[in-house]
Amino acid sequence: MGVLFMLRVAVGICFATFSASAWSVNNFLITGPKAYLTYTTSVALGAQSGIEECKFQFAWERWNCPENALQLSTHNRLRGATRETSFIHAISSAGVMHTITKNCSMGDFESCGCDESKNGKTGGHGWIWGGCSDNVEFGERISKLFVDSLEKGKDARALMNLHNNRAGRLAVRATMKRTCKCHGISGSCSIQTCWMQLADFREIGDFLKAKYDQALKIEMDKRQLRAGNSAEGHWTPREAFLPSAEAELIFLEESPNYCIRNSSLGILGTEGRECLQNSHNTSRWDRHSCRRLCTECGLQVEGRRTEAISSCNCKFQWCCIVKCDQCKHVVNKYYCTRSLGSAWSRGKGST
Repeated sequence: MGVLFMLRVAVGICFATFSASAWSVNNFLITGPKAYLTYTTSVALGAQSGIEECKFQFAWERWNCPENALQLSTHNRLRGATRETSFIHAISSAGVMHTITKNCSMGDFESCGCDESKNGKTGGHGWIWGGCSDNVEFGERISKLFVDSLEKGKDARALMNLHNNRAGRLAVRATMKRTCKCHGISGSCSIQTCWMQLADFREIGDFLKAKYDQALKIEMDKRQLRAGNSAEGHWTPREAFLPSAEAELIFLEESPNYCIRNSSLGILGTEGRECLQNSHNTSRWDRHSCRRLCTECGLQVEGRRTEAISSCNCKFQWCCIVKCDQCKHVVNKYYCTRSLGSAWSRGKGST
């Protein structure tokens, strides 16, 4: 099983929110660095935030971050070296770093707190460093310790995974923002105190999704790609790939056809998937999801009218209650269904 399922269990034990089918806590503790067990819950929460962000970013894509793909180890039958794998590694590593860094700055750990190393120094014209900068150095170190140590392989795939883990951590740094507070008589803002703050994780997800769209394919010697863990283990990711690409997502293999169900590869296909059509308040890319998921995959779009219940006619009553009615309304939803006579409906490529 993959590390993400191990991490999910740590949260499940604390909050009883995840299924019992995941790895046991003992498996996680045996695998993880025992000196850092104090961070286990935060690591698990960070990995979970990565899972949720992956599902959000790919909700209307042919590959939609399914549970069976959320594995960080190369030692399993689904260990592809595709661009999707690169995103999983990057967003998971970023999620762990983001959560650990936030918890550190909030004082949740005795061993760390705000990064005050620059406080009092001049940062630029009219402002100085001060306040509570988020301690990304600490978050990066713990994320690297936990996530990278679970990659036991020494082959090209393992190096790719380690590279993308680092790209995820670099994304957390790249999206940080300088936040300032004004000081001066009557709000004159004659001088500002500034600190560095983490971006919302959604912004990091958007950043890495853009990296995914522009991911670089690295051509490797086929013997290295097939060598498994017998390949020489003295490389490091920085030596194996271009230094100028350290912040980019990289992959080694083209993605399979996600339109078609393929059990041997863990691909569910797009048949039965919901898509968006004539939907407002969504991006142009999302509005084209029916074409992408259904039509271009040889399926037809089927509209279904369903009844939904939502709060309505809400009124504020003194003091201090909001009372709402429960209103029923009909909504149209669209799904990809098998069209008679299509290439896919005759079982092409399915297993």
